[in-house]
Amino acid sequence: MKLEVIGQNELEGEIRISGAKNSALPAMAASLLTDEILLKNIPIVEDIKSMTLLIKGLGGEITIDEKNNLIRLNNKKLSSLEAPYEYVKKMRASILVLGPLLTRYGEVRVAYPGGCKIGARPVDLHIENLRRMGAEIRVEHGTIIAKVKRRLKGTRLNFEKVSVTGTENILMAAVLAEGETVIENAAKEPEVTDLANLLIKMGAKIEGAGTDIIKVKGVKKLHPVEYSIIPDRIETGTYLIIGSLIAKNLRISNVIPEHVRSIILKLNEAGVFPKEGSDYYMVRRSEKINPVDIETQPFPGFPTDMQAQFMVLLTQAEGRSIIRDTIFPGRFHHVDELLRLGANIKKLGNGEVSVMGKTELSGAEVLATDLRASASLVIAALIANGKTIIHDIYHLERGYEKLAEKLKKVGGNINKTE
Repeated sequence: MKLEVIGQNELEGEIRISGAKNSALPAMAASLLTDEILLKNIPIVEDIKSMTLLIKGLGGEITIDEKNNLIRLNNKKLSSLEAPYEYVKKMRASILVLGPLLTRYGEVRVAYPGGCKIGARPVDLHIENLRRMGAEIRVEHGTIIAKVKRRLKGTRLNFEKVSVTGTENILMAAVLAEGETVIENAAKEPEVTDLANLLIKMGAKIEGAGTDIIKVKGVKKLHPVEYSIIPDRIETGTYLIIGSLIAKNLRISNVIPEHVRSIILKLNEAGVFPKEGSDYYMVRRSEKINPVDIETQPFPGFPTDMQAQFMVLLTQAEGRSIIRDTIFPGRFHHVDELLRLGANIKKLGNGEVSVMGKTELSGAEVLATDLRASASLVIAALIANGKTIIHDIYHLERGYEKLAEKLKKVGGNINKTE
């Protein structure tokens, strides 16, 4: 599949933000801790479909209501405790079934995960901390094989490097462990807090989610619940940038402003000032964009998942900007594709690039290489002169729900074709 975009059409109207894919995936994994869960505000994207196939492969029963963005998961009668490579290869979030299955059933086999090619993302921290909780783990032929006698045991754990999925996996493992688990240097991302809130509603005892120390007192059983997933902060940021480049007046609704504060601060520094409401932003094209320097950091810092999109904004800034990605220093595959559109960007090494503006972009054929790189190419295509064809949009559809439809609704000339 590919996207064809005719650029420089002014946008106006409202875009509603979907549920957060990076909250929905751990929530689906958490369903393995109990018999049944109804999840609301689920984005119907490819990663959700991949996780659905994985859980069905374990024997779970899943009903999806795409019209109302609902997923019901029934895991009363699992027939397997193995997540094979055929399901896991498509996304890294597959590793999130490791903690729930191990703590509830005492054993699990999970193939090493796949996903976007954005740099090394080892699962060593997951394995090391589960071992400290009493698990016996070995890796054979690309598969993680874990067992525990009786129950995992709570202990004090410290992540030497902040890890979102690592924190989530240990959090889910700890809720049914014996005694108290203390997770130090925990990830503070809103998606981690959302998972903790779901687990608390299921009956877990958790304190400190959203801080760097999370305490969990294990319980023997969790119960079924209904839960609504938070809005996607990265999708929010993506449309904020689109609005600041090419909108006459764009309302971005169903947002949580505090989740995108670091993005708003950088937009303000660049001379873009979206109007904030209780659950929405109003944004329009900025007449002048200032160059700014960006360094990605774990939440509440500027997110690595927004550096590609912000890079496009900075091609329209009047001067030189520097972007440094401290999370994934090699996450710059989109640079070569943006150069094809006329951008003036140089890779400096050590996870840094230089962006020189203001440059006029012109349509060309480009290749989507990962999820956020794909989004950056869509933004560039919307402001470019002429037609842009974005090939291999599978990655885009992994994380953005109905992106082409949303943009067409507000005036974008964008079409999905074979």
